[in-house]
Amino acid sequence: MPSPATVTRFLTGITTTGTPHLGNYVGSVRHSVRFSQRPDVQSYYFLADYHALIKCDEPARIQRSTLEIAATWLACGLDPERVTFYRQSDIPEIPELTWFLSCVTGKGVLNRAHAYKAAVDRNSAAGHEPDADVTVGLFMYPALMAADILMFNAHKVPVGRDQVQHIEMARDMGNSFNHLYGEHFTLPEAEIDEAVALLPGLDGRKMSKSYGNTIPLFTPRAQLQKLIGSITTDSRAPGEPKDTEGSALFQIYQAFADAAETEALRKAYAEGIAWGDAKQLLFERIDREIAPLRARYEALMADPAQIERILLAGAEKARALSRPFMARLRHAVGLRNLADQPAGTGTPKAAKAARPSFKQYREKDGRFYFKLQDAKGTLLLQSRGFASPQDAGRAIGQLQQQPAAALEALVSQLEPLDNAALRAAIEALENLAQASGE
Repeated sequence: MPSPATVTRFLTGITTTGTPHLGNYVGSVRHSVRFSQRPDVQSYYFLADYHALIKCDEPARIQRSTLEIAATWLACGLDPERVTFYRQSDIPEIPELTWFLSCVTGKGVLNRAHAYKAAVDRNSAAGHEPDADVTVGLFMYPALMAADILMFNAHKVPVGRDQVQHIEMARDMGNSFNHLYGEHFTLPEAEIDEAVALLPGLDGRKMSKSYGNTIPLFTPRAQLQKLIGSITTDSRAPGEPKDTEGSALFQIYQAFADAAETEALRKAYAEGIAWGDAKQLLFERIDREIAPLRARYEALMADPAQIERILLAGAEKARALSRPFMARLRHAVGLRNLADQPAGTGTPKAAKAARPSFKQYREKDGRFYFKLQDAKGTLLLQSRGFASPQDAGRAIGQLQQQPAAALEALVSQLEPLDNAALRAAIEALENLAQASGE
């Protein structure tokens, strides 16, 4: 069993606006489920139905998509007992955190978001006002995504390269909050699997609901074969050598096949395989992997009440973390119980200084450190060097959540303490933990 210090938190979400397709499977679902089975990983999976409201105004479609995506993840091997699997809209702390982040984020940051800039560019090209039909939801999309990530202090977020900007913006927002109110957020990193490419669709462009060129993941076998048969190819006849470069059919096959299978098809291309035969090979390879999952998916779709129970249980697991964390953030920004006003403090600055606090910093050796000081600035804890700010932040989070246990687990990463100093540190940490629950 790995120690808390060695566990990496991964977080993944899928927007509930459509039916899962092969691109979702090879680009997100399959990759994420495999990660969830590692002993050193703590996984969070959510159905991004708040995000769906930005893109879709069809309630029945959002409900159906939520069911289909939940059934897809479960059918593909996601274990709700092992991971935290929840619906975004079941976590009320997420929109509250979105507001907190929006209050520390410059408008200029959101102006640079790809989705917003694309909407402005389309309007400009059409001769419309730059913000025509641009909703506040679309503009604030990065803040909501940042709240999804920062709420659970995810270390890694598996994304495609086109989504890296959102992770960078989440880091910026978390860093701005930390700078103003103390170290609360772990700054996330994008996790890009170089082996996972964007899957082309039927017409060769990126497989996307926006283009209508998708192959639904769990479409019936006969329909799967028909759709694969409609993949765009060039006019080269049987016997003519064919290029793998730029071939949508070859790229899709490569996403499912192992190295030996891929090399065999590459050779067949060079030898002039007929397009019909290549499409049949692709169909058989995909169906071999998907058929067992399809049966499980169909059983889940027939029992939506079971999926609802699983999601509600996952929400309770998630809120066991989000509720106390949000209480700590509320206290940090000053949304506090007025009866707890510290005695003898005449100014907000004095009230803020009345509690112990962590300070995280970087030294000239390139390593990252933190220290815990009491209300008077007396040093209570001093860490040794960490390789990254994420490692240091993770240790701070453990000390804030489980002071005594974390002190014991992190003893090798802290400067030695005598008994009196240890008692003072534990008392200060317990005061911080109590304050976070108010």
